Amino acid sequence: MTLMTPPPLDQQQQQQQQDDDEMLVPHTDFPEGPQPMEAQTETANTVDTQAVDDPPSARFTWTIENFSRLNTKKLYSDIFFVGGYKWRILIFPKGNNVDHLSMYLDVADSSTLPYGWSRYAQFSLSVINQIHNKYSIRKETQHQFNARESDWGFTSFMPLGELYDPNRGYLLNDTCIVEADVAVRRVVDYWSHDSKKETGYVGLKNQGATCYMNSLLQTLYHIPYFRKAVYHMPTTENDMPSGSIPLALQSLFYKLQYSDTSVATKELTKSFGWDTYDSFMQHDVQELNRVLCEKLEDKMKGTVVEGTIQQLFEGHHMNYIECINVDYKSTRKESFYDLQLDVKGCRDVYASFDKYVEVERLEGDNKYHAEQYGLQDARKGVLFIDFPPVLQLQLKRFEYDFMRDTMVKINDRYEFPLQLDLDRENGKYLSPDADRSVRNLYTLHSVLVHSGGVHGGHYYAFIRPTLSDQWFKFDDERVTKEDVKRALEEQYGGEEELPPTNPGFNNSPFKFTKYSNAYMLVYIRESDKDKIICNVDEKDIAEHLRIRLKKEQEEKEQKRKEKAEAHLYTIIKVARNEDLLEQIGRDIYFDLVDHEKVHSFRIQKQMPFNVFKEEVAKEFGIPVQFQRFWIWAKRQNHTYRPNRPLTPQEEVQSVGQLREVSNKANNAELKLFLEVELGQDLKPVPPPEKTKEDILLFFKLYEPLKEMLQYVGRLFVKGSGKPVEILAKLNEMAGFSPDEEIEIYEEIKFEPNIMCERIDKKATFRASQLEDGDIICFQKSPQVGSSDQFRYPDVPSFLEYVHNRQVVRFRSLEKPKEDEFCLELSKNHNYDDVVERVAQHLGLEDPSKIRLTSHNCYSQQPKPQPIKYRGVEHLSDMLVHYNQSSDILYYEVLDIPLPELQGLKTLKVAFHHATKDEVVIHTIRLPKQSTVGDVINDLKTKVELSDPNAELRLLEVFYHKIYKIFPLSEKIENINDQYWTLRAEEIPEEEKNLGPHDRLIHVYHFMKDTAQNQVQVQNFGEPFFLVIHEGETLAEVKVRIQKKLQVPDEEFSKWKFAFLSLGRPEYLQESDIVSNRFQRRDVYGAWEQYLGLEHTDNAPKRSYAANQNRHTFEKPVKIYN
Repeated sequence: MTLMTPPPLDQQQQQQQQDDDEMLVPHTDFPEGPQPMEAQTETANTVDTQAVDDPPSARFTWTIENFSRLNTKKLYSDIFFVGGYKWRILIFPKGNNVDHLSMYLDVADSSTLPYGWSRYAQFSLSVINQIHNKYSIRKETQHQFNARESDWGFTSFMPLGELYDPNRGYLLNDTCIVEADVAVRRVVDYWSHDSKKETGYVGLKNQGATCYMNSLLQTLYHIPYFRKAVYHMPTTENDMPSGSIPLALQSLFYKLQYSDTSVATKELTKSFGWDTYDSFMQHDVQELNRVLCEKLEDKMKGTVVEGTIQQLFEGHHMNYIECINVDYKSTRKESFYDLQLDVKGCRDVYASFDKYVEVERLEGDNKYHAEQYGLQDARKGVLFIDFPPVLQLQLKRFEYDFMRDTMVKINDRYEFPLQLDLDRENGKYLSPDADRSVRNLYTLHSVLVHSGGVHGGHYYAFIRPTLSDQWFKFDDERVTKEDVKRALEEQYGGEEELPPTNPGFNNSPFKFTKYSNAYMLVYIRESDKDKIICNVDEKDIAEHLRIRLKKEQEEKEQKRKEKAEAHLYTIIKVARNEDLLEQIGRDIYFDLVDHEKVHSFRIQKQMPFNVFKEEVAKEFGIPVQFQRFWIWAKRQNHTYRPNRPLTPQEEVQSVGQLREVSNKANNAELKLFLEVELGQDLKPVPPPEKTKEDILLFFKLYEPLKEMLQYVGRLFVKGSGKPVEILAKLNEMAGFSPDEEIEIYEEIKFEPNIMCERIDKKATFRASQLEDGDIICFQKSPQVGSSDQFRYPDVPSFLEYVHNRQVVRFRSLEKPKEDEFCLELSKNHNYDDVVERVAQHLGLEDPSKIRLTSHNCYSQQPKPQPIKYRGVEHLSDMLVHYNQSSDILYYEVLDIPLPELQGLKTLKVAFHHATKDEVVIHTIRLPKQSTVGDVINDLKTKVELSDPNAELRLLEVFYHKIYKIFPLSEKIENINDQYWTLRAEEIPEEEKNLGPHDRLIHVYHFMKDTAQNQVQVQNFGEPFFLVIHEGETLAEVKVRIQKKLQVPDEEFSKWKFAFLSLGRPEYLQESDIVSNRFQRRDVYGAWEQYLGLEHTDNAPKRSYAANQNRHTFEKPVKIYN
């Protein structure tokens, strides 16, 4: 199944744990250009592709100069042609909101291609290592490009720290070389395929986040014995599928068996509680298989099908430990429902079984403690007592890589046979207790495939339901016939080579890792085949289930029919006085009614309107002669009001014709207002005659004390009449005394701004430009000299408040996931109003110490930059992110006012004490125009020096190397302490008095990293400078290093010393003259050559500079802010 990208899930926490298999991601168009969506997604539908015999393919090389000086968020390469199409590479040199290089392949002319275009390509992107080509980093993927996803690639291609480290060889002379290998494939039409017609089977709908579930369900469904047992589980007609796993699974299996189109899985996921995207991300297929089987096993207890799960899937093995020199053996029997087999280092299933039963020797430090015999040499292993009829093998394609501290996918070639003989070599997998009369010969039933990287991908299954030679591929909704080669060999993994075809490009053939490969196999034992592949028909299905599912089918059919006949019907929405009374002041404040909440009728278009009135009479109990209908109209100022009554001529027309008249937009609805006049006895009377002189007005009453607006009724007035003539009537409607002084206003519009104006009581209605459908709001006149203080004393101020009120959820920037408090504010509040209200809530006297940060609606996190002091006009500007609006703001309380802070530069400086074994982090704040010298002077007042006259220096340390000593005159405004550590230290006396032949060299800790079968040097710990004298041997230099670092003799004796140039170590002997190695002045700068101390990094990991990937060999840290 394919996962359609969910709403950016915290930008999936920016997927911090990306690795080499980090998943490919598309872009979406945000207003400032395409922003790749961070994907924990599975790749978009890996549409069934049919390779042309000779797929057009080519390699494009892009050389980017002055790379570190690129001042752009993203950069496109020149256009290149492959397979007759235009392509280009897109990179984000500083990462697309991550600390990795981001790189994508882009369809260069996507904006001009015809509607509905798509093309399929297999491609790899590489950053070339210009020192050792074998260290080049290359990632491959495949994608169906289309208008929505016109680029695809890797948000976390490689860490910026590695890319920008000149030692590593990816940047040479500030030039980066990027390559794209692209092969374009032809695609067969995906959507026109009728699975049932073509294959006799139907697929499962892609629910959007159900990953591996569809392929597992198809596999279980196609084990008929299992399906029959599920049908025989007792369920009742009162059960709800979403609350009962047995019923949900029965329902799903029934539909798979009898439906003509693909089937949805929502009820099933609800029934076992995995109804969110997260549930599937946090588990794997094995866990889902176990959850389902355990729950079914539990529900089968005490029923006719009790024990089915065990009978089908349960096998047993024996763990044993056997002493070699004494007669002692310990055994333990365990059951399994599936077996996890190693892929890494194994060529096929048999090699994995060999490894499974491999004997481990317990000797030396690892001896076994045998009861009454003490510590003994022993053999430890596993043997199988019995195998189940249905053998489920989970292939360990996903593994944790300790060196890289992340999960990786293993795409190695791994073969599996059509027939698996587990009795081979005289039953070498079987324990002495095994029943040798059972023949453990198995036939392959299904192959579950994962295509993609570790953070997502696409899942499908190859199954042969009857164990015949015909295989089928179940890929979500689509089922196709496949041959045995597709199901078997093509799912082994490994590499395939694509022949180059384009002249004019670098034409060496390029290989693609086939990362579509099997991750689960299901075998059925030959001797149990007839029992398991049994017949399942209607009589196996409970009657209540058949009735329920037939009813569901009928309802579905009815809906389909309604949809098909929709063009014959129209919807009429009838608003009445009762709706206005109920909604105004509660659900709505402006206009008169929310049409979504009024009664609607579905009426055939050819029905005459007069006949429709009889329907209304039946529904509302209002005889036809007392009904008068008004048509609503949208005014130019975006308000929506009753406009005019229907004419007698219109009432004899059909409702279909009427709809056309009223509705220029031609949507399928007709909106009407039903006017009913009530007599003295509150019974309906015929509507009064309406002339051009009569105006229908609606009235709302505002009460400032309660801050309440309510609808009080409607009246006809004469255009030549005046408001003074109806004041008594209005007082009666409001429940006031007849002579109460009142103010009247017209509610004119509310978008984008409120317009509500006082009406002159003595002018005529026509002179005040009032017409049918207008709204008058009124209130008691404020008492002159009254001491009453209302927040919103009059109608306009109240409507203004309602229109602009905004409840904002405030979160502390330190806890950006938790709402801390809510404040009701106005969108028109300016910067000062907002911080004042926050300060007031927090009990803080000085609002200028509040700093606010806006919310990023896409990443669901705070924006990286806070809001500057008075940097925005209004609250509404603080809450908007591109075209999306949020209701979240983050706050922090500063120790100095924000305007003052903005004039300062804040630097975090780690001070390394000369003699004490500690590091203290100081926050230095100085005016932006200050220099490094000022930082050092400020620091001197805060730190303890070994000598009052000691001199300090400031260094830039990045990934455990010293990149720069800052000149005292350098301005601090542009110094970046986000990525690199600023380190301050005393300058040792010996460095101040360098002799003419002395050299100051860099000394770094390192160890060898063998990740990806390549030996790379990994630096860690604190780098430092050392003076070396002419003629000094390594033995002499070692004495000084040991003293400086205070390393115990035993540990120091294990250290190795090497001269490193461009990341290559040359190990030194005790007698080597160290200074001889450091004669060359290299073009790449001092840090390219250093004395390396090779040893293991056994200091505890520490988080004080998480952005440094810091190992240690560091001093203890204190933080002072």
